[in-house]
Amino acid sequence: MWTRLPSSSLRVTGADRVDFVQGQMTGDLRGAPTPGLVACAFLNVRGQIEHFARAYRRADDVYLHLDASQAAALAARLRRYIIFDQVELQDTSETLGTVHVWDAANVPGWRLDGPDAQSFELAGATVLAGRVNRTGTPGVDLHVLARHLESVLDTLGSEQLLADLDAARIGAGIPDIVRDGFTGTLLQEVGLDVGGPLPAISYRKGCYVGQEIMARLEARGNARYHLARLSGDSLPAHAEIVQGGKVVGQSGLHAAGHSLARLRRELPGGVEVQVGGVPATVQLLTPAHV
Repeated sequence: MWTRLPSSSLRVTGADRVDFVQGQMTGDLRGAPTPGLVACAFLNVRGQIEHFARAYRRADDVYLHLDASQAAALAARLRRYIIFDQVELQDTSETLGTVHVWDAANVPGWRLDGPDAQSFELAGATVLAGRVNRTGTPGVDLHVLARHLESVLDTLGSEQLLADLDAARIGAGIPDIVRDGFTGTLLQEVGLDVGGPLPAISYRKGCYVGQEIMARLEARGNARYHLARLSGDSLPAHAEIVQGGKVVGQSGLHAAGHSLARLRRELPGGVEVQVGGVPATVQLLTPAHV
């Protein structure tokens, strides 16, 4: 099964590409192999998430895969920090297509025991592939030139809708930062911390924008919010969560009777809350999810 992913992307080239991107993102790109794949966030000076990306380190470039309509804003941000750096940015959103294959074993050319980022030929096209967990079980993201996409899809089996992928990932406790509406939050609050369902930070990689706030949170131990799941019928997305007359969080997308949520840590599992006026029950994510 495969699902089309709403995507945008940037290609970063130039002699300083790795050091430049390393100084902007929360993940450790410099410590990744070549080829390598690193989940990361780009923060503002208050430590809040502006963008989430998966960074592919390759021999000649750094490829940044983002959610739809994110590349232009990230490119504008990165250009503000280019001073003497030898880097060039190219928006590749219109020339590339991306799909997620749910079962890695169904991707011809993918080596199950290989690195997290691989390139190989498929249906006469060169594809960039990355091991990504979007459903609770690692699958493969395939990035391919748009003009070759349909021929590649012919080799992959049946299509599953994005709504099906959302249902699987929400059930597995895996956030989608942009589509769940979690930008503007701290990454520790929405499952991106070390040990979380979508780890996207290194506390030992050196300086980057927002790093001071991250260091304070590491020293303090816990953020005031964490990632939880809600159960209920037709819960509104991106809505305030209220309990006892107080706002205690915000909801993400809703699928198959569940939503992910940024929620106050002190709320116990099983407690009833209101999501945009609709009743829901809090489910704490188990160690299997985090």
